[in-house]
Amino acid sequence: MTVEAATAVPSDASHEAGDNYLTHERGLKSWLITLDHKRIGILYLASVLLAFLLGGVFAILVRTELMFKGQTLMEADTYNQMFTLHGAIMVFLFIIPSIPAALGNFILPIQLGAKDVAFPRLNLASFYIYMLGTVCLVVAIVVGEVNTGWTLYAPYSIGRNVTGAGSSVLWVTLGVFIAGFSSILTGVNFMATVHKMRAPGMHWKRLPLFIWGLYATAVIQVLATPVLAITLVLLFMEHTLSIGIFDPQLGGDPVLFQHFFWFYSHPAVYIMILPGMAVVNELIATFSHRKIFGYMFIAMSSITLALLSFLVWGHHMFASGMSEYATMVFSALTFLVAIPSGVKVFNWLATLYQGSISFASPMLYALGFIALFTIGGLTGLFLGTISTDIHLHDTYFVVAHFHYVMVGGTVFGFLGGLHYWWPKMVGKMYDEKLAKISWFLVFLGFNVTFFSQFIMGSQGMPRRYYDYLDQFQPLHMTSSGGAYILAVGFLIMAYMFYKSLRSGEKAPPNPWASAGYEWMTTSPPHPHNFEETPVITRGPYDYHLCTEEELWDGFPEDFPGEKAKA
Repeated sequence: MTVEAATAVPSDASHEAGDNYLTHERGLKSWLITLDHKRIGILYLASVLLAFLLGGVFAILVRTELMFKGQTLMEADTYNQMFTLHGAIMVFLFIIPSIPAALGNFILPIQLGAKDVAFPRLNLASFYIYMLGTVCLVVAIVVGEVNTGWTLYAPYSIGRNVTGAGSSVLWVTLGVFIAGFSSILTGVNFMATVHKMRAPGMHWKRLPLFIWGLYATAVIQVLATPVLAITLVLLFMEHTLSIGIFDPQLGGDPVLFQHFFWFYSHPAVYIMILPGMAVVNELIATFSHRKIFGYMFIAMSSITLALLSFLVWGHHMFASGMSEYATMVFSALTFLVAIPSGVKVFNWLATLYQGSISFASPMLYALGFIALFTIGGLTGLFLGTISTDIHLHDTYFVVAHFHYVMVGGTVFGFLGGLHYWWPKMVGKMYDEKLAKISWFLVFLGFNVTFFSQFIMGSQGMPRRYYDYLDQFQPLHMTSSGGAYILAVGFLIMAYMFYKSLRSGEKAPPNPWASAGYEWMTTSPPHPHNFEETPVITRGPYDYHLCTEEELWDGFPEDFPGEKAKA
């Protein structure tokens, strides 16, 4: 065995004794005040999944209402509240924290060979800050009348006289403002951990690409989130003190709000998508049993996307009356973003080429990510082209594009990572057949739901409308039917994970025969990740430097494939 494996794997005695992070301490209090990054990751995971459930319920209500013309379930104002809450919860409480805060918190220190993150107490504080922001958003739901859209555009979000939103907008604003601090603290913690907590022998060119992706995400979180915080403070002041900042009735400029909001929110798109890309790197390497192709190109493309994300916010505002020269510049910069994104896709395909591919459920999510993100990225070029954007702006084409990037990208990446690291996190295997059935239904339901919206948008169907013309009835019914298929897929997935927790087979240390560093410890991990600080002697994808014993330690013969595939 290599030096790394010999020092990274805890002794059999320790493992047999059940000394892992789940059993090391017991009781509710041990979880609520824990400083263990793994337990904090599990707390985040439970929270974001609950937010996903709530946002999903609102989505089903919206699609049910739109299945038929006229009123189906709710009045127009209630419908506005439903899609506003769906968007706000999904973006701020689920998608943004899902991979970095949940999976990242759990996996990043283990991949670095560290005992914990750099600032464990700050890590716990960031979770409670996130929960406080969640409580504020829940209060807004109880108060009701949040009907401004998730972007909180002024003047819709400024006062009872305009929208009837009242104090509920203040609660949403406060909740998003507070949750933003959690994002900033997590970013600072991850950056410090990557710089200062790497195991001996782990130089920058040996970092797993998952860590490169989270590092690029942390840079955006730290630099962009304060802009949103400032914007929300100004909105809060205008709402409570009647100071003219965004409200034209008070001498303000509503377009200024758009500039502030999108200067944060377009980088936030990459806060959401870069972690999904980071997960896919790990899945492609593991399930093709090959060293990742173009390691440094993929790593640097993550950093490039992080930097470019700050320069393209204006493409959201082509219809706002900006000068033709500004639109030309923003359009050109938008096209430039396609280069680092294309680098990732082509390198993933090159890794798959002639690989020994195992179609386990995590790999299915990775392949789905590549297909759906490519569609989302290519349709983004239509919206980055000024002439076509004017026609497609504020239509269902934009809704479909956004969901293909965020759901087909980030959510598929999150689900792939959850399936991949589930045995490491809980020490139990899951039913692979159920996992594949749920993947099929999620993939099918997603495409039925949102591809039909591309057609609607290209035909001029505006988004956010409560009612529509007769010509859109079949497409709306198709889209709503797809949403129900999607919901069934998620319900099967929830049952699969529940069944795993109750009666799943015990997971071996390395169930996927991966060369990744995190699989060189037990499942679930030791309370301090490793009994001794590991010494890194190879890269995270160097399968040819791993012994057969390291790759196949405890691997079941029939799950997820045969040893011959390696």
